[in-house]
Amino acid sequence: MSAHAVSFANVEKTYRRPGLLGSAYTTAVKDLSFEIPAGEVTGLLGLNGAGKTTIMKLLTGLLFPTAGKVKVFGHAPSDAAAKARVGFLPELPYFPPHLRPGEALLYYGRLSGLSGPELDSAVRAAMDRTGLDRYADKRASEFSKGMLQRLGLAQALLHGPDLLVLDEPVSGLDPLAIRDIRGLLAGLNAEGRAIFLSSHSISEVEKLCSRVLIMVKGRLAATVKRSQWEAAPGGLESIFVEAVS
Repeated sequence: MSAHAVSFANVEKTYRRPGLLGSAYTTAVKDLSFEIPAGEVTGLLGLNGAGKTTIMKLLTGLLFPTAGKVKVFGHAPSDAAAKARVGFLPELPYFPPHLRPGEALLYYGRLSGLSGPELDSAVRAAMDRTGLDRYADKRASEFSKGMLQRLGLAQALLHGPDLLVLDEPVSGLDPLAIRDIRGLLAGLNAEGRAIFLSSHSISEVEKLCSRVLIMVKGRLAATVKRSQWEAAPGGLESIFVEAVS
């Protein structure tokens, strides 16, 4: 079994946008190489436009690299063997407004290949773990941003993935909701799951992660370990500001 949950090797992603006077090309990530060890919490930091969302889409198989190789547990991200081990929470999760949480999770569980008693058990466990059992009778249209994030995490957890990919998991949440999500993620990591998360909240990344990747204009500017930012005056924020300046 691969010791790495994710590996990027010399990855480039260039977008082509057709226009009246010819196509325009934009390179979102360039010559990108890094690895995420299995069982580790790794953070991804960068200013807007640094390539963070492109990286998330590449490792979940929503995009294909223009050059280089992306591997998830030794497989291409689009392979069923990789998808079965990954749970993904996008920055803005969407659920049909008329569905209750259990109904939404049943739907997503079937998409993940679960059925019968196994599906029912997975839905109950995910709702209990994320605190959604208290809101079982509410519809998604009644959910706050924090509750929608909980539902998004529940669907990402349904099939018992070994890697969670989280795009801005605490964006827009109040302090109590952030604390709850942080505790949930710490518990999942304690079980041996790898977590790869992007965030604009440096303080949350400091609390959760053991290593951080800093992106600048599509390139990896720095890889920082917890011991480094704990020893630095100003912590991770000072390292980040220096990297992006």
